[in-house]
Amino acid sequence: MINTLEALECFYAAEADYLAAGGPGKGDFSVMAAHLAPDVVMYQAPSLPYGGTWRGHDGMERFMAVMSGLWSDLTFREQHCAVDGETVAVRNECVFRARATGREVETSVLQWITLRDGLVSEFRPFYLDTAAIVAALRG
Repeated sequence: MINTLEALECFYAAEADYLAAGGPGKGDFSVMAAHLAPDVVMYQAPSLPYGGTWRGHDGMERFMAVMSGLWSDLTFREQHCAVDGETVAVRNECVFRARATGREVETSVLQWITLRDGLVSEFRPFYLDTAAIVAALRG
């Protein structure tokens, strides 16, 4: 069986391929979904325009569509992982560029990711500054 970090890296590679292909409506989401548990859950801070709970493959595909509509670019400058069993804490140093305003925001996002049987089952991202994210989107 694949180890936790390898499974997460496979998901990240599929996500990158999906986005490189153009994301929603252009990329093949099923390749990315193959790395997600059927009951996957994404929890986003309620203060964000894409806040709330996204469930299942359909929810994740809708989440990706909303994110792609809001952000024209998301660059990960650094990524550090700590693994404990099937749980991974990932600290991302990233730059978001808002599609509507062109504004960039540099921030840190900590993701608490749970895998089950080699598939991602839960995402819990924690943004260093959600107000800066919202401000970049509003202009």
